Amino acid sequence: MALTQKVKSELASVLAPHPSVRRAEVATMLRFAGGLHLVGGRIVVEAELDTGAAARRLRTFITELYHVESELLVINGSGVRRGPRYTLRVVRDGEQLARLSGLVDQHRRPVRGLPPAVVGGSPADAVAMWRGAFLARGSLTEPGRSMAMEITCPGSEAALALVGGARRLGITVKSRDVRGVERVVIRDGDAIGDLLTRMGAGATRILWDERRKRREVRASVNRLANFDDANLRRSAQAAVTASARVERALEILGDDVPEHLHHAGQLRLAHRQASLEELGRLHEPPLTKDAIAGRIRRLLATADKVAEERGIPSTEAGLPAELRDDD
Repeated sequence: MALTQKVKSELASVLAPHPSVRRAEVATMLRFAGGLHLVGGRIVVEAELDTGAAARRLRTFITELYHVESELLVINGSGVRRGPRYTLRVVRDGEQLARLSGLVDQHRRPVRGLPPAVVGGSPADAVAMWRGAFLARGSLTEPGRSMAMEITCPGSEAALALVGGARRLGITVKSRDVRGVERVVIRDGDAIGDLLTRMGAGATRILWDERRKRREVRASVNRLANFDDANLRRSAQAAVTASARVERALEILGDDVPEHLHHAGQLRLAHRQASLEELGRLHEPPLTKDAIAGRIRRLLATADKVAEERGIPSTEAGLPAELRDDD
């Protein structure tokens, strides 16, 4: 969770001078981090956040935009939630805040999703919506096979609002239901980096890119190492197979083997781990890889033909049991 905390710390200090941007961020944070409660017929607004900086930012914006008083409570973690939680509560002016921020309509009914002014706002408002959602319920995992930026949403309508906001910014995100909880997820590394920059987490974006490149380089090295290991295993197995068959071929042919084929076979037996290219260089005079391979193939084919005529086991009989193609 280290990257998540870095992002939230950086986002909590982003300047938002335009009122509409702050309104979009406030509405989103209240919607994603809290809820509306009826207490004695009065609407009470609450928002629970996991960082003090985000809670103070929300409180400041509420005071500046709506001139509403709020109280901030710190709840020490216990059980699964080890870290402290910060609860922002508006009691006396809760209904006023809910109405002005667009969380309830004129009939005091809760607005599903986000207010229309936020959903249909400018690109800057869309960025503020994402910033508020991340501060409230966002997470960012380390770059790797499972890298993701994820927002836990209070419902499908709020998730669709985030998806639409990202689309206005040219970023593709997906919404999915996980055990009854709606989540918006971005898994593309470039899209995550772009959104971090747009939200205002430029320093974390640099750190993210560095870690991502490091993981990609390490993965490439591992793939190449595995590829080389596989090639070496195949080459070694091919050399063992060829040597065993050549040995059997020389036994079958005896003195009848042509001299040039005999010489190629002896080279194979004398240098069992060598590649065909290396065998060609060892030959006197030197031969190409294809030429030495052709002589060994002719040696084996000749021996197999003689073995068939005599009714004796072919060169395959010289292979170790684990390398034979017996059914």
